[in-house]
Amino acid sequence: MRGLDARVAVRRGTFALDLPLAVAPGEVVALLGPNGAGKSTALRALAGLVPTAGGHLVLDGTDLAPLPPERRRVGMVFQDYLLFPHLSALDNVAFGPRCQGMRRRAARRLAAEWLDRVGLAGHGAARPRELSGGQAQRVALARALAAAPGLLLLDEPLAALDARTRLDVRAALRRHLAGFAGAALLVTHDPLDAMVLADRLVVVEDGRLVQEGVPADVARRPRTDYVARLVGLNLYRGRARRGKDGAGTVAIADGGSLDTVDSPEGEVFLAFSPASVGLYRTRPDGSPRNIWRTRVDAVERHGDRVRVRLSGPPFAAVAEVTPAAVAELDLSEGRPIWAAVKATETHVYPA
Repeated sequence: MRGLDARVAVRRGTFALDLPLAVAPGEVVALLGPNGAGKSTALRALAGLVPTAGGHLVLDGTDLAPLPPERRRVGMVFQDYLLFPHLSALDNVAFGPRCQGMRRRAARRLAAEWLDRVGLAGHGAARPRELSGGQAQRVALARALAAAPGLLLLDEPLAALDARTRLDVRAALRRHLAGFAGAALLVTHDPLDAMVLADRLVVVEDGRLVQEGVPADVARRPRTDYVARLVGLNLYRGRARRGKDGAGTVAIADGGSLDTVDSPEGEVFLAFSPASVGLYRTRPDGSPRNIWRTRVDAVERHGDRVRVRLSGPPFAAVAEVTPAAVAELDLSEGRPIWAAVKATETHVYPA
């Protein structure tokens, strides 16, 4: 089998990671999860930097478990770059090919080609301290790719960059990953990085796989609160029943119920966007079938919009409104408010 076929098992004190992972050649998989879920631990286990406790690690048909890190054909890009401070950018990139036995002149020639590919042709002589964060990250990527790895591991590669540099490096990283023939595994907390860079998402919580799929499917059908928050949806679990007209009602597990246009019966997830939640000072008239009285828990800026967190009962929710609406409704912590969601705005799928 080509690509990565693994079940990464690591135990550290009371924490246990048991994560199946498969990445095909040419595929980019983003590993997502909250802090402490085991994402970086999984990458370090694949690289040979953390001992495993069972499972299997197979890359292009080769068992990695007995091999030391330098023999694994695995390239790794760290959040904090970890360039060799005493080497120039050129020699940092040449390091991998040299370790593989390539002659110094050939390795430096290959390194120069890679620096040119990442847009740093004129920076070969610079030491890491002379590079900006974006330049250092590009050198780290070139160093990993120059060794022609079968597996490329990227641990929060954009997290240390400022917003403007992040845009440029993300675009460059996307181009290079598109041309990479091996398997690539990306750890990130940023849903935009995951959606832009990855072909498939794998979500891990408490050391276990909780959801995987192409980005559009995961975003449309989250299966945990973490994933729902990540993609910006309200998510509830409940039991659905269908009426004679085909429409459904979902009894939310934490209390209350919501009407839907169409629904399977039985245990389901129900999701809707914060932007679909209408807020009113008095009970609204008109078409919304889902109307409830609630209370403002918090008001937070979210880009050019405002997120309003609503407390229960009957259930907590998040609404997204304009700054003008905040002023018009006088939204502040503790204020009673009416909320409404059209049945057509809800999305229901089997749990």
